[in-house]
Amino acid sequence: MLEQLNLDAIDDLAGAQQALRLVLNLVEELKQENQALREQVQQLRDEIARLKGEQGRPAIKGNKKKAPDHSSERERKQRRPRRKRSKLDQIKIDREEVLPVDPRSLPPDAEFKGYETVVVQDVRLQTDNVRFLREKYDSPQSQQSYLAPLPPGYSGQFGPTVRALVIAFYYAAGMSESKIGDLLAQMGISISAGQISNLLVKQSAPWQAEAASVLQAGLASSDWQHLDETATRVDGVNHYCHVLCNPFYSWYATRPRKDRLTLIAVLQHTAEPRYLINRQTFDYLASFNVPQWAQALIGQWPHDAPIAQETIQAWLARDLAGRLNDQQQARVLEAAALSAYYAQEEVPLIPILLTDDASQFRHLSETHALCWIHEGRHYKKLTPFVPLHRDLLDDFLGEFWAYYHQLQQYRADPQPADAARLRQRFEELFTTETGYAALDKRIALTYAKGEQLLVVLDHPTLPLHNNPAELAARQRVRKRDVSFGPRTQEGVTAWDTFMSLAETTKKLGLSFYEYVLDRVAQRNAIPPLADLIRQQSDAATIPIPP
Repeated sequence: MLEQLNLDAIDDLAGAQQALRLVLNLVEELKQENQALREQVQQLRDEIARLKGEQGRPAIKGNKKKAPDHSSERERKQRRPRRKRSKLDQIKIDREEVLPVDPRSLPPDAEFKGYETVVVQDVRLQTDNVRFLREKYDSPQSQQSYLAPLPPGYSGQFGPTVRALVIAFYYAAGMSESKIGDLLAQMGISISAGQISNLLVKQSAPWQAEAASVLQAGLASSDWQHLDETATRVDGVNHYCHVLCNPFYSWYATRPRKDRLTLIAVLQHTAEPRYLINRQTFDYLASFNVPQWAQALIGQWPHDAPIAQETIQAWLARDLAGRLNDQQQARVLEAAALSAYYAQEEVPLIPILLTDDASQFRHLSETHALCWIHEGRHYKKLTPFVPLHRDLLDDFLGEFWAYYHQLQQYRADPQPADAARLRQRFEELFTTETGYAALDKRIALTYAKGEQLLVVLDHPTLPLHNNPAELAARQRVRKRDVSFGPRTQEGVTAWDTFMSLAETTKKLGLSFYEYVLDRVAQRNAIPPLADLIRQQSDAATIPIPP
């Protein structure tokens, strides 16, 4: 950096300012480097001490320091006066009771003026244990026994209410299995830990078909989808929970990886991606910079027919593995998987996908939109040491969020003239040069993403952020904090299935407990969730999220 500093060339104020900027940026760079070296030196000292048979610096944690706040919620949300709304119209009245005034307490001239209403919410916690006496007949002639069936919804040792409560407590209320057992015991239900586990995991098969139909209807319910992931441990091994959602549904899928091939399989609702070689494959290969000689060999593979994973892996090993590295081979598989995904008709394609800027999300939709909140976090992660740089960062962040709120105003009332003005303002704001090198580099990176950040100007109903997917992922995080993670593939399927149904019922305005009880008791009074998704998406304009 100092190579650009020529003291002899400083002959005016502008030259002095330029020299000072170089020095201040050097100070900033050295400060960051010094901090990184301090941490590395301490790690090396601890390792040397360990190799000598000694102990490194004891891992005694002092008072917990407040983690850096990279959240942008305060800047994103414009403060509005809070209005407390009455919830009485949302409360179901189960019974009505008239409370009379003791006539002896009334004066002779008292006149009746009607009633004053008070609504009190309460529940009844009591057992409903039933001893069924099932009539039984034997027929010597047919050598058969005839036994009266149990009422609909009754099977095993527990009735539909207990089974629905266990599922709702675990997947919607976030309770652990042990606490569910404790609560049921207090209510007078004798149930073992193994029986609770069986209700949560072993009986998820009937629900999987409805969860699959939720995905199918959800993908078709709007022009855009959110996608995100969070870590999940399966039997102690790191996996990833992928969350796909929009205002009408949420859907969870836990997989061992989070690469693009995994995401393609998630969107297709298959265990592994499907593969196809067609003309579109070579467009992807070119964009992935796969060498021409490799494209020529791939051109000799069978076209326009589904390819099994074992088959394409064998072709890779035979023709390309010796000359392409692992990353290039992955790009070949991705090109074939993307071709198969866009050629299939089993699941709806996603016109617009809204995500953060992780590379694995690219190419999964016709249009890829980026989250403004994630972009703002990059700026909040800058930690300038020089006061001037802190001021420059604060000033730019003010401009950043002012522009964000202008985009929100445009979404509420989209006009072509405003769209043109906002494009021009983006050009001006994100070509700014402040003199703070790290900030200027960050601004340039945002400018390079302009096409994805400004998709909203052509699609005003599109949110500016990926918060719905992050909030849905947070439900998995909270479940993970309480229950750690599933231990079997059967448990993985149950977690994904019931969490998808729980979050979808919430978005549809249904009680998850009432929904589960309806299905367990075989009442089927609640329509299939996929039908409700289609009804709500057809009947109403998609709400514009804040």
